[in-house]
Amino acid sequence: MTTEENDRYRAPALDKGLDIFELLAETEAPLSQAEIAKALSRTPNEIYRMLDRLVRRDYIRRTPEDRYEITLKMFELVHARPPLRRLVNQAVPLLQNLAQDAAQSCHLVVFDRNAPVVVAQVDAPSYWSLAVRVGTRLGLTTTGSGLVFLAMATPEHRALMLKSTGESLSADLEAELETIRKQGYALMPSGQISGVTNVTAPVIGPLGSVIAVVTCPYTERLDRALETDIQAALALVRKTAEQLSQARRQGGDAGSADHPA
Repeated sequence: MTTEENDRYRAPALDKGLDIFELLAETEAPLSQAEIAKALSRTPNEIYRMLDRLVRRDYIRRTPEDRYEITLKMFELVHARPPLRRLVNQAVPLLQNLAQDAAQSCHLVVFDRNAPVVVAQVDAPSYWSLAVRVGTRLGLTTTGSGLVFLAMATPEHRALMLKSTGESLSADLEAELETIRKQGYALMPSGQISGVTNVTAPVIGPLGSVIAVVTCPYTERLDRALETDIQAALALVRKTAEQLSQARRQGGDAGSADHPA
């Protein structure tokens, strides 16, 4: 589309609302009206009505400190899309079996808008459980989920994924991805929490690409022996990912299953 056509079809009010929404989505801490206006090079009065409408429609919320943060409404709307909903519905019973057999929590991750996103999570059956909240956007090069997506991507897609995060393919990263690619899974210490080992395996869609990954943040108990060691947990994670891959190949949508989110 040419610059002239772009100008012809502009919708300033919509652009303003999307600018606010995207800014809050990229910011960890809530922002004040003045901070939002400054970040968008606008005056507070220019964005007041738009903030009010976004709050009333529940896309953002006003905190008790009179600051603004994004809600999960957009995630819930996307989650209701049939391909993703079917993927999650197929995955949850398998994740529940995995959590029970491995005595560990686990979650399902898809790649959406340049980041791995948790779309389903099941707690461990015991009182102690390490869980990652649904909707969490994970690091691309610092998590097992992100590294498996990178390792299994085509060189062209991998370059685009890294470019979106401002990262480059270093020699160390390339070697790590090659190991994951050859193994068909990732087994690595967590980059966020000491004592946790990320166990991750890919879910392959009907078109042969990775549509999701299954991850178990494996933890060891100090008060009693675990019935399932990390190698057994790895086998269970790989089995679960393969079962979900088979389910997608047998009953998935060939046209959309490789892009569930």
